[in-house]
Amino acid sequence: MDAHTPPAIENLPYDELLAQVTALQHELKRTQLERDHYKIQLAAKTRALFAASSEARAHLKQADLFFNEAETLTTALPEKSHPVHVAAHSKKKPGRKPLDSALPRNVIRHELPKDQRVCAHDGSVLKEIGVEVSEQLDIQPAILSVVRHERVKYACPCCDHSIKTAPAPKKLIEKGLLTENALAWVVTAKYQDALPLYRQASLLNRFGGDIVRHTLANNVVQLGQAVQPLLNLLREHLHHAAVVHGDETTLQVLKESGRRAQQQSYLWVQCSGSGPPIRLFTYAPSRSAATAQDLYDGVRGALMSDGYEVYAQVAQQQQLIHLGCWAHARRKFIEAEAALPKHARTADHPAIQMLNLIGELYGVEQQAREAGREKTTEQRLAILLQARRAQSVNLIDRIQTHLLTHLHATAPQSPLGKALQYLHSQWPKLIRFLDNGSYPLDNNLAENAIRPFVIGRKNWLFSDSVHGAKASANLYSLIETAKANGLEPYHYLAHMFRELPKATTLDDIDALLPWKVNLPDAGSPASLT
Repeated sequence: MDAHTPPAIENLPYDELLAQVTALQHELKRTQLERDHYKIQLAAKTRALFAASSEARAHLKQADLFFNEAETLTTALPEKSHPVHVAAHSKKKPGRKPLDSALPRNVIRHELPKDQRVCAHDGSVLKEIGVEVSEQLDIQPAILSVVRHERVKYACPCCDHSIKTAPAPKKLIEKGLLTENALAWVVTAKYQDALPLYRQASLLNRFGGDIVRHTLANNVVQLGQAVQPLLNLLREHLHHAAVVHGDETTLQVLKESGRRAQQQSYLWVQCSGSGPPIRLFTYAPSRSAATAQDLYDGVRGALMSDGYEVYAQVAQQQQLIHLGCWAHARRKFIEAEAALPKHARTADHPAIQMLNLIGELYGVEQQAREAGREKTTEQRLAILLQARRAQSVNLIDRIQTHLLTHLHATAPQSPLGKALQYLHSQWPKLIRFLDNGSYPLDNNLAENAIRPFVIGRKNWLFSDSVHGAKASANLYSLIETAKANGLEPYHYLAHMFRELPKATTLDDIDALLPWKVNLPDAGSPASLT
């Protein structure tokens, strides 16, 4: 037998044979674990690409219905132990919703010919006794017009030394081609309706407006720069908020000094969680701690964010109370549930049990909000804090017990293990909402504010320059802040574009803040005509 030929299995000693079998079993187990890990990763990528983005679950318990990241339910569900008796009520007659009474009416009368206005019985002439009315909504294409400014010139009839001309109206963009209404239309179409500028140019050309995309882009950039004084005031008010929400998303800028076009930049969003609703967007080339420190310099309230470590550094340096987001914690368990095979999705699975407990936590929040719907702000916060102390504290204890039970018994790299590890690492921040009724449970406010940008980004994909990215951030800020204050963005922007050039003092600019501005009938469709 050759010296390098391994001995036959039947000639091996029992102990050595057992050791080889054990080694092979361990290798097989490791291979199976790797296979399962890659299968889970593949399934997660497939879901991210092709599955619905909603986090709604197929087998919801009642408590789960209280949580929805995209929407807030308008009615609370009754508690299980307290049946609710609903009084009898009359149902409205089903039918089509009437058209807005503020819309202008173009009345068209339909009359019988004179030879048909005769009674068939006795030949008398019929008299009008009323009308039957039906209404239709009419939409006409955009009507473009030109505003011609004529500045009258005056001269002395006796000499040539006194010539005067009426002053030109002040404009936000000097020698701008578009009126304030037109500028508001362009900005709203791009940032509210996600209509790229090249499509706007094509649309305007269809109705007789020969405006090229380059002109629209220049106007947008100049507008973004011109409204900076208003943005500075918004940031000052944000610093006084008791709670500030933070989040960020990617943005690609093609022409940026020292950076490749493929490198990702970022758009940061900050939202006030108390006081006047403020939504601030800021462009930055990085997601670094230095950038975050600059953005949050001056903030004195509590900071609500996800688990990105940079926010923890900011909170520590600025001595802010750092709040954790239960929506992000819950999302990890949704991913863990989605990775389960169908036969394993039972009510006693740790991921599903945790989702049910978090759902009950949101149920307490929703019921407290419903109870305080008609109350003052102070009363609402007191009701919410009382509900948290009476019910949420117990739920938090149950969640913590469930967490510690499964934390070290679950593979750390599995989806459930990652969810448990994230929850454990964020735990001190996640339970701080129990201390104050003004502290939110999650960061959905910031996520909802940033969603229009993310949707719009799918249409226009990138910013051409840094100036364009900064202008977009400023204009997004004004639109989202206007919406948060119940204003129609088009009306607000048109008014602000007209009045900002006339502002000579800080008080004049302050009067244009969305929660202070006076826009008569700004929300009425009739004001668009």
